[in-house]
Amino acid sequence: MKDNPLISIITVTYNAELTIERTLQSVESQSYPRIEHLIIDGCSTDHTMSHVQRYVERNGENKHLIRVLREPDKGLYDAMNKGIQQATGYYLVFLNAGDKLHEPTSIEQIVEQTRWQRNQVNYAVIYGETDLVDNEGHFLRHRRLQVPEHLTAKSFLQGMLVCHQSFYVRTDIARTELYDLRYRYSADYDWCIRIMKRAERRRLRFLNTHLILTDYLSEGLTTKNHRRSLLERLRLMGRHYGWPRAILQHLWFVIRAIIKR
Repeated sequence: MKDNPLISIITVTYNAELTIERTLQSVESQSYPRIEHLIIDGCSTDHTMSHVQRYVERNGENKHLIRVLREPDKGLYDAMNKGIQQATGYYLVFLNAGDKLHEPTSIEQIVEQTRWQRNQVNYAVIYGETDLVDNEGHFLRHRRLQVPEHLTAKSFLQGMLVCHQSFYVRTDIARTELYDLRYRYSADYDWCIRIMKRAERRRLRFLNTHLILTDYLSEGLTTKNHRRSLLERLRLMGRHYGWPRAILQHLWFVIRAIIKR
């Protein structure tokens, strides 16, 4: 296993005492040993850090590498940038408080599919499906947007087809494309597109695992601010794909929502 890649899992927290334990236990239970878990906390004032401290103590046998950074930040995406800059794994993924890896073997299955080789050109992006869970971690439904068989930067004109937490990126590429703090709700959408565009310019490959990779807590920042998020995403679509295509696509989003009522 020592010749397999180190995988960095980045968890950003702020006053997450009600949901953080589920995420910590998910990483703790992973069968794959070469995991770096970065916990980026924005100076929580509740009992979040008590959960983290117990998690660190349970890891006494050093099954995984755990690193904790606790300092003020400028918001969620600033904290995520800190995670990228701190990560030392070959791949990184974000798994925030309340989210969990779908199975104890999820990381192991991902690495097996990559056929990773040291000093070789490996996949730039690895992706898969996502299930949605509630605040108690109970299954709600499969994510409505299904991932494309062959993902490209153009795929996201149809929306964020791959959940951010099921989007694994080579760390060297992630460091070249930090989150744009001008965007409050959809910086993750913008980031994924820029990552894919950069990878495509370098003619790097993407891997569809055909696996459910993540159980995602549906009540995130974007979900709670749906209208503002859509307006921000329209701006981003215009920037990445041109305004005519962006407007037509958003009209389709509206029509689809009306049909489903």
